[in-house]
Amino acid sequence: MKNWGSICVGLFLLCVGQVYANFILLPMDDVSQKNHLKAYGITYWVLSKDYKASWLLNYRGGSFLLPDAPEIRKECQIRGVSFEILSDGEANQILEEISSPSQNMETVVLEKAPKIAVYTPKGKQPWDDAVTMVLTYAEIPFTPIYDEEVLTDQLLLYDWLHLHHEDFSGQYGKFYGAYRNAPWYIEQKREAEVLAAKLGFTKVSEAKLAVAKKIRDFVIGGGFMFAMCSATDSFDIALAAEGVDICEPMFDGDDSDPNYQARIDYTRTFAFKDFILERRPERYEFSDIDMTEKRRVPFEKDYFTLMEYSAKWDVIPSMLCQNHTQLVKGFMGQTTAFDRTNIKSNVLVLGECQINEEARYIHGQKGKGFFTFFGGHDPEDYRHQVGDEPTVLDLHPTSPGFRLILNNVLFPAAKKKKQKT
Repeated sequence: MKNWGSICVGLFLLCVGQVYANFILLPMDDVSQKNHLKAYGITYWVLSKDYKASWLLNYRGGSFLLPDAPEIRKECQIRGVSFEILSDGEANQILEEISSPSQNMETVVLEKAPKIAVYTPKGKQPWDDAVTMVLTYAEIPFTPIYDEEVLTDQLLLYDWLHLHHEDFSGQYGKFYGAYRNAPWYIEQKREAEVLAAKLGFTKVSEAKLAVAKKIRDFVIGGGFMFAMCSATDSFDIALAAEGVDICEPMFDGDDSDPNYQARIDYTRTFAFKDFILERRPERYEFSDIDMTEKRRVPFEKDYFTLMEYSAKWDVIPSMLCQNHTQLVKGFMGQTTAFDRTNIKSNVLVLGECQINEEARYIHGQKGKGFFTFFGGHDPEDYRHQVGDEPTVLDLHPTSPGFRLILNNVLFPAAKKKKQKT
């Protein structure tokens, strides 16, 4: 992971300095920027218009340097994004400061707007999921896809994939204990079974495993995958349990395999190892990976700290941790955080709650691609419950937690060099 040679960190002015006399800086510190989230949307929009941009890692909260053009100024004004006009000399001075060996900063050229897909059931509203919600708010276009699209290899059309709060283990989100008689649960279970049958599978768990394997192949082939909440651990559980029936009769109509825990293969997972599955169907938990029921963190102290990496040598984790604060308010979910003892040694911890050393935000590489797992459901809804009112992001335009999601969205835009042979 260290010193990722495929990211071009050359000076932005060398690319565009002969064309533009001035530059636009989108400051991302906690004082100067009034809408951090929409600033990502502006940067994405600029890339979609075939301009190049630069991400100034650790400079004023991870600011963006854009070429100056009337349409970019106008778009910033329309969307309410704070910006500053820099002369060629001022921009060059900033880049020289960033390039100094004494500064923990770096310049990363962004050259294309990644094609975004969100794996989510049909009919879900944007506020059902933090990622679709912030993408909509930041005005970053995305395409909803689900099982049919994944299984027909349509992931090849995209650079970046988000996994909605899905259960890839075929246990219907482990909602059985509290909601098995709720009309919405009964209907969603029926719809999942109908879709699985339509796709040629006898069980939902078999369909979800096939989907998880397609997503695995997407990442191995060079894709970028981001998951939150239950999509994180249930994805790895599905891969590890291939060929093993871990579902109880109320989920798939027959008994689970005897002693299935002994047949779990941790070598197949992305991030997690040595976890113990939760066998009881009435418990709202998949395994001991999740810290929700084990943590003893008071609400007023529930923060996690972003790790500090060398921007010049550890470019990837530095990009993913860009923020105007290193201390981010915690938030709950079905999978809130990850037990450090269950995380593989080659996976980076990007954010941790220092009270109990749980990992909240982790990242790794699989084949030619990358994955990021983020615990919790909604960064601005501390204890999200079924049926809660949607979060209104107009009230949280500077949210540090939502910024972490958008860091991942822009990650694949980074310019890559041809590999030396």
